[in-house]
Amino acid sequence: MKVLMFGWEFPPHITGGLGTACFGLTKGLTKHGTEVIFVVPKAYGDENQEAVKLVNASDISIDYEDKTYKEYWNRITYMEIGSNLIPYVGPEEFKSIVEKNRLNSIEEEKSILSERFIFSGKYGKDLMDEVSRYALISSAVAAKSKFDVIHAHDWLTYPAGIAAKSVSGKPLVVHMHATEFDRSGENINQSVYDIERKGMEEADKVITVSNLTRQIVIEKYGIDPKKITTVYNAVEPLNKKPSYFNERAIEEKIVSFVGRITFQKGPEYFIEAAKKILDVDKNVKFVMAGSGDMLNRMISRVAQLRIAKNFHFAGFLKGDDVDKMFSMSDVFVMPSVSEPFGIVPLEAMRSNVPVVISKQSGVSEILIHALKVDFWDIDALADSIFGLLHYDALSKVFKKFGKEEVDNLKWENAAIKVIDVYKSAMSLN
Repeated sequence: MKVLMFGWEFPPHITGGLGTACFGLTKGLTKHGTEVIFVVPKAYGDENQEAVKLVNASDISIDYEDKTYKEYWNRITYMEIGSNLIPYVGPEEFKSIVEKNRLNSIEEEKSILSERFIFSGKYGKDLMDEVSRYALISSAVAAKSKFDVIHAHDWLTYPAGIAAKSVSGKPLVVHMHATEFDRSGENINQSVYDIERKGMEEADKVITVSNLTRQIVIEKYGIDPKKITTVYNAVEPLNKKPSYFNERAIEEKIVSFVGRITFQKGPEYFIEAAKKILDVDKNVKFVMAGSGDMLNRMISRVAQLRIAKNFHFAGFLKGDDVDKMFSMSDVFVMPSVSEPFGIVPLEAMRSNVPVVISKQSGVSEILIHALKVDFWDIDALADSIFGLLHYDALSKVFKKFGKEEVDNLKWENAAIKVIDVYKSAMSLN
């Protein structure tokens, strides 16, 4: 089986869990003999291509006079996009993104329709230009490639998936990693919602990363439950323990938060719980690693609570730096308000770190050896962290059995379920 897959990022150039999940899944598919052509807006040349043939959309030229592209472009509707749509964004980009794009200007349309278009591959202010051009490029890739099924990851690539389907007639599977409701609560960006809904309506099958997300797709988007399948994410195993796992720079206990510092991830609850713990135990350090639009507000809150001496903002981490953070952590916390899945707790557990996660996360559906609390219950959150820090027997149980649990969550097993979805979609055509 051959899959034409569309994604917005691929390791090592990632900004969150989406790229990590794409990489793990492609490796899992390869183990079952599935060939993957993976299209990204911008490739840097150092991506791991052991499991995929990577196609750089920035390298593809198109002839707009070609009837295929002209007909497709005439069907594209321009939309005005604001800042709250961005799934992974740092504070340095946030201000510029707030300025809305006027995508129907003549000059911008000429740029999108030029023979060559260099993608930034980022989540910047020209994002919708890139989404539109990416969809156009996908029709060119689909017209020239041989494949059996199309797989589009998250809303940014849904227009590309639809375009590829219209050109090739092949079945389309869309993968919902996070909905607009997860990113923005009830104050959604209507344009992004419309793209998500259109993608799922046009798809032959929809994959959601948890039953929590599946229910949102059914209730908020009106998608037929029969076409939706939940396939849980997994985690790449640590093949060997790095040397720094035995290093310890400070004596205090360390509690870590690793993720985007945005509404969705609940960083304020982590800080409020830290205050409660530090009121009774000053021998604890709290680390918040990540970036996002709430970063400055969180820094101000830490200062206001007078806990800055015990609190460190580490910035955005990826790759080995994340594993190094876990090697120094005694407890990992994910207090997400709305988390479609949540791969980071799995990465912590594979490093023998006990975790506290919110009940409002997809990963809580499958994890047994994790402490689970409501994201808003700061007392329960603080109690759970305190217990893992101070009761060695409790901590040892969660370390031992948590590690065994995540070692059995393999991408090759998730890939089997995804292949079944492919076969089901192909049987409809």
